[in-house]
Amino acid sequence: MSTLRRYLRREILIDTLSLLAVIVMIFAFFDLINELGDVGRRGRTLATAFLYVTLHLPSRIYELAPIAALLGTLSVLARMVSTSELTVMRVSGMSLAQISLTIFQVSVPIALVTFLAGEFVAPPADRLAQTVRAVHHNSNNQMIAQQFSSGFWFKEQYTFANIRAATASHVLMDVRLYEFDDAMRLQRIRSAERGTFSETDNAWLLDNIEVTEIGSGHHTHVHTEPFYTWQTVLRPSILTVFQIPPEKLEIKTLYDNIRILEKSAQPTSRFEIALWIKLVYPVSVFVMMLLALPFSQFQRRQGSAFSRLLIGSMLGITFYFLGQLFSYLGVLNDWPPLTSALVPLIVFLGITFALLWRQERR
Repeated sequence: MSTLRRYLRREILIDTLSLLAVIVMIFAFFDLINELGDVGRRGRTLATAFLYVTLHLPSRIYELAPIAALLGTLSVLARMVSTSELTVMRVSGMSLAQISLTIFQVSVPIALVTFLAGEFVAPPADRLAQTVRAVHHNSNNQMIAQQFSSGFWFKEQYTFANIRAATASHVLMDVRLYEFDDAMRLQRIRSAERGTFSETDNAWLLDNIEVTEIGSGHHTHVHTEPFYTWQTVLRPSILTVFQIPPEKLEIKTLYDNIRILEKSAQPTSRFEIALWIKLVYPVSVFVMMLLALPFSQFQRRQGSAFSRLLIGSMLGITFYFLGQLFSYLGVLNDWPPLTSALVPLIVFLGITFALLWRQERR
């Protein structure tokens, strides 16, 4: 029996990795075609396009791993059904529970690699890719972060900060600090040309400050200062949100952003949902692989191997878009973050168990 399990694990692993490589290369090819449209513009070269696509590969691997796991498992099991290998395994005493356990054993290393790629490789690679693109699209100032036309707004206690933009090296441009008293009366406006983060002082150092003091009777006094040390909970890590979406950030960065936004009384639902999705995402690899088991059990007359693979592809795409849908619905309707992250997994896991139970009854 152990020989059969080793054989099944090896076949599933080989097919999954092979299909993952093929699918990633297909997506990379289309990414490259998309980037070739900018070659020759703003100093963009073919080498830059290849570099951008290459840096985006870890993110593609992370996104496509569950779908590749589904297709790889379905491919192996469908092939075994067509050659009656799976029937021989079942007759030899290998139950569906044992096959499911074997699939789980294969899913663990795949899920682990997927998690590591999404946590330690994809986020920095994506940031570097966006920086490469930004440098050529904005060669003069290398702007990468700008939330609205008026810039990025941030609130901390009685201070409202407006940052027009930030560069690839996390230099703030055109910073305005609106300081209010406890009665929410405007007391002071600080305008700075630029700001850089000092790791030593754990603060932002603003240069060329113009300070507008607003006194009683709406009298104002304007003076300049060479620099100003801005002590704030805002860190360069929160600026990465405007380079890559929260769903692709590291767990630590997501947690830091949630903490900062909570301190400034700003919505955190999107970051909380992204955090939970990040934590449960590796489980989706096993769910997708297990989903292949009931579809591979159909007799040959009920559909060819190609049709089963087509169904598997549609299921994988449906799972991906269902996850995206519940993520957006969770943000819009302020659902509990864990609910938004788990519903797609629970739905597909329920479908899998229902189909397996139906087949066992038959």
